Amino acid sequence: MQLDKFSDYALRILIALEAHAPDKLATSGIAQMYGVSENHLSKIATQLAKNGFVVSERGRGGGLTLAKQAREISIGAVLRALKRDQPVVECFGSNSTCTILPACGLRAPLLEAQEAFFSALDGYSLADVASAKTPLKMLLALD
Repeated sequence: MQLDKFSDYALRILIALEAHAPDKLATSGIAQMYGVSENHLSKIATQLAKNGFVVSERGRGGGLTLAKQAREISIGAVLRALKRDQPVVECFGSNSTCTILPACGLRAPLLEAQEAFFSALDGYSLADVASAKTPLKMLLALD
């Protein structure tokens, strides 16, 4: 399974927030850290907030912070939440037009593989993947 940029950037946002915790980070600052579009990161941050992974505060002194402790945020849970409406293959979705679907034996193995992917990531928390906090903070320093 391949992560799309949306999921990749979502994980990068969470890593930046953990590296700089407990400080709030503006989406513009995170975009600068990674050299990506602020507009795109804003959409991703909105989804992370809707799913309860970050808290977003508007206005002066606002920014993003983690909604939970990093050890309580499962990488698998983040990706499941973001990928919930994007099936790996068409036949997992509700609008399948595949003509061989009634007789295809590929669906069950693909579903098993998808679940194995998420299950493997369930074993890792944000704290695990951002454990090198000091080097991460240096690499993700704001100018």
